[in-house]
Amino acid sequence: MNPLAIAGALLGLVALATATGLAWRASTGRARAVSSSDTVIAVSELSADAVAGSGATLLQFSTEVCAPCKTTRTLLGSLAAELAPVRHVDVDVTHRPDIANRFNLLQSPTTFILDAKGVVRSRIGGAPRPGEVRAELDRILAAS
Repeated sequence: MNPLAIAGALLGLVALATATGLAWRASTGRARAVSSSDTVIAVSELSADAVAGSGATLLQFSTEVCAPCKTTRTLLGSLAAELAPVRHVDVDVTHRPDIANRFNLLQSPTTFILDAKGVVRSRIGGAPRPGEVRAELDRILAAS
């Protein structure tokens, strides 16, 4: 095979891998509005000691081996402490495949932002971006 063709193929593969990685990175951690607002979650069903917020709930799904989950827990916990009507609930789904299947959790952490009624308003796959979480909370709290 021609060395120039091999170099071109390798360059093409590198470009494709780079483009895929950049697209994945751009989408990770972004809040996506949930199209169907009929999904209501009672957080007390997911964790015995969980209490929903009176204004909003930051529902984090984590696993034991998740490195970004600790940072996410700290971020969401500080936002909940800063905003009185907001609570943070962390559910470990390592040994709970039923929960992972029910909510189609494909990565950890995954965060749902619930309104005061427990309706899922936003979903974030991966480590959330602080500004986006805050903007979603402000939007939900202003509407209630």
